[in-house]
Amino acid sequence: MRSLFNAIEAFFENFAEISWVPLAFAVLCHLGRIVARSRAWRNVIAAAYPDSEVQWRQVFGAYAAGIGANALLPGRGGDLLRLYIVKHRVDGATYPTLASTLLADGIFDVLAASTLILWALSSGILPGSDVLPVLPGSDWLWVFHNPRQSLVIAGFFLAIGLVLIGLYFPRITAFWDGVRQGLTILRTPRRYLREVALWDAVDWLLRLTAIFFFLRAFELPATAFNALVYQVASSLGTALPLTPGGIGTEQALLVYLFSDVSTASKILSFSVGVKLVTVAVNVTLGTIAVALMLGSVRWRHRVEADAASRP
Repeated sequence: MRSLFNAIEAFFENFAEISWVPLAFAVLCHLGRIVARSRAWRNVIAAAYPDSEVQWRQVFGAYAAGIGANALLPGRGGDLLRLYIVKHRVDGATYPTLASTLLADGIFDVLAASTLILWALSSGILPGSDVLPVLPGSDWLWVFHNPRQSLVIAGFFLAIGLVLIGLYFPRITAFWDGVRQGLTILRTPRRYLREVALWDAVDWLLRLTAIFFFLRAFELPATAFNALVYQVASSLGTALPLTPGGIGTEQALLVYLFSDVSTASKILSFSVGVKLVTVAVNVTLGTIAVALMLGSVRWRHRVEADAASRP
């Protein structure tokens, strides 16, 4: 927590040095990403429910609401919000099926992020096992310092999972029927590539372009290599979403990865600045979406009640 406060302090110390034109271009690219991803998700849902009308503007509103909530909640709690909104706007939609559409939509992300991380590992960019456990502010510190306890906890949850599978096997079978329905678009690879992967590729292109402009805005060397390195740190930071947006882990990694690029103060200023700007955009857009689609920004009680009553 102390490292986080230091990072925020560094941001405000360097606030006057921000270049606003590149920052505006970065925000535009970020908004374009949201449009592209909502198009991809809409097409996955439409394939799962071919007999229902799936309007893109409804899915866009749900996606925007979800990322706005995720910007404030750890553990991607906003995903339940976007599933709730879509469930009430697509005839016959169920939570298991909609949840599996997130899996289908996330395949490209997993492949792209894994490719980047493998590239970083093979290039020696990422810190080794002797460095990672001692990075300040890393969410993974407890796992590295307590490997035996981590294995015990993992084994405990695995055992509980096996018991639950035995007790609720009939319900689980029905659940998997819904999951298979949500993955319908994967049965037609050409359609998946054309309607999902293409939009996801646009998302990643805009993502890297936004990072490039963020680097320029915070007066760091704006290169394709540095944009890729930042994305590696971001992917690792969100792999374990123990904090909103993986903040903490990402900052610790960036200070290490960009140690030859600039001072720690400027790197922290850049990292926190990117987070604050994207969080502000996501929360603003998400709040507007929730207000328009639900008629109120107090959504948690409605979503939790609906999820608890689902069949």
